[in-house]
Amino acid sequence: MYTESEYRQARLSRDARFDGKFFVAVKTTKIFCRPICPAPSPKEANVVYYQTAPQALNEGFRPCLRCRPDSAPNSYAWKGVDTTIERAIRLLSESSFLPINQICDKLGISDRYLRSLFEQKVGQSPKQYQLYQQMLFAKYLLHETALPIEHVAQASGFQSARRLQDIMQKHMRLTPKQIRAKKKLMQPTLVLNIPFRPPYNWPHLRDFLKLRAVEGMEEVGTDYYKRTLVIGDTVGYFIAEHQHEQHCFKVTLCLNEHTHLKAVLFHIRRVLDIDADINLIESAIKQTGLDISDPDSGIRLPGVWSTFEAGCRAILGQQISVVAAIKLLSKLVHELGEPAEKEYAPDQSLNIRFPSPNAVANSSLEFLGMPQKRRDSLRAFAEHCVESANEENVDGWLSIKGVGPWTINYAKMRGLSEPDIWLGTDLVIKKRLSSHPIRPELASPWGSYLTFHMWNKESHD
Repeated sequence: MYTESEYRQARLSRDARFDGKFFVAVKTTKIFCRPICPAPSPKEANVVYYQTAPQALNEGFRPCLRCRPDSAPNSYAWKGVDTTIERAIRLLSESSFLPINQICDKLGISDRYLRSLFEQKVGQSPKQYQLYQQMLFAKYLLHETALPIEHVAQASGFQSARRLQDIMQKHMRLTPKQIRAKKKLMQPTLVLNIPFRPPYNWPHLRDFLKLRAVEGMEEVGTDYYKRTLVIGDTVGYFIAEHQHEQHCFKVTLCLNEHTHLKAVLFHIRRVLDIDADINLIESAIKQTGLDISDPDSGIRLPGVWSTFEAGCRAILGQQISVVAAIKLLSKLVHELGEPAEKEYAPDQSLNIRFPSPNAVANSSLEFLGMPQKRRDSLRAFAEHCVESANEENVDGWLSIKGVGPWTINYAKMRGLSEPDIWLGTDLVIKKRLSSHPIRPELASPWGSYLTFHMWNKESHD
C-alpha cells in the first residue's frame, strides 16, 4: 500500500506502471479514473484514492468514460496475503452465476466467515463484490462488443436486460445505451482488446506454448495463439493476437452460447498471464541473486486451459522429454477428444477439443505407448476428476498412485496459475543451481516466475 504522497506523485506523473494498482476518485464530479487518465488533473483536496474499482463504486463514484477504469489490469492490495480471500475472488471473478453458499462450500468455510473476511479485506460484502464485478463485466462487453443488450445481461449474470439497466442506473447513473458506442450489426464472433502491463515477453511465452502445442487443438504463430475450448456446455475457439505497440491482446472469440463468456475470458487472461505485475515480481526475483537482463524481462506463466488438462500433461510427461510427452498427448486428444463443429472452428487447422475426464476414465488407453502403470495412473486420475466436484482441490490427487508432489505442483503452476510454486526438485533447475546458486526463498510469493526464469536461463546456457 502506498502513502498519500506516493499516490499523488504517481497520479501526477501518469506513470503506466501504476495502472491498475489504484484508482483516483474526484469528489466534485463523483467520477473515478485510472492514474493514467488523460483528463486534466484535479486538485489534491478533491481526490480520494481506492485500491479497487468496486470500492470506488461502493462509495458512489461512477467510472470515467474516457479512461475506462474497468479495463485496467487487475491488481489487488491483498493478493498473496490471504489465500482464502484470493480463492474467493478467483471464484467470483471466474463466474457470475455461483451463489455465495456454493463459493463457501468450495472454500470449506461458513458464509459468516466469508462475509467477515470480505468486510475486513475488501470493505464490502461478497454479494456486493459479485454485483460490482457483474456490472463492470457488462460495461466491458457494452464497450467492446456488438452483443445485444439482452445477451450482455445474460453473459454478465443478470436475469434480464431490464435488471441490468436498473442496476447500472442505480450504481453508475448510466444506462447500457449511454455506455455503448455505435457498433456494427451483430457478428458471429466477438472481438475484444485485453490490455496488459509491459514489459510482456511474448517471444518466451509463444515459444513455450509452441513447443507444447497439440496439432488440431492449438496453433501458435509469430504473433498469435489460438485453440479450441470447452467450459460446461460452452464450446468454441479463441485467437489471441499480441499487439506489442498497443500493450494488449486482440482476442477473437466464437462460442455456441454466451452463458460462460466471463469464465472463458477469465481463462484466456490466465493462460496468457495478462494480469501479472511484472515490475513488482522481478524486483523480488532479483533479490534472490538471479540476474534478469532485458531480453529475459517480462517472462509470464504460460497457463493450461484446465487443471484436468494440466494433470494429463504432467502425468504423460513423467520421466520423458517434452517432445515425447507431446506425442503421447496428441494421441490422447485425437483418440478421445470431441470433434470441433465447423461453425465453431476458425479453419481446418483446429478441429478437435481436449477430451473430458469421462472419456479418459472409460478408455483402456492401450493406444498410448507407455508403461501400464502410467496408463493406470492416468485413468485413475481421470476417475478422480469425474468424482470430484472441486477441480481446484489439486492436493487431493496425492491419493492417486503414480501422482506425486512434482506432478501436483506443476498442475498448480500451469492449471491454476498459482504464483508461488518453486520447483526446486526439477532436474533442470537442480543442474542450474549447482553452477549458479541463488536464494529462492527470497522470491516468495513469486516462486513460479523464478521457476520459469531458471528454466529460461538453462535453455540459453
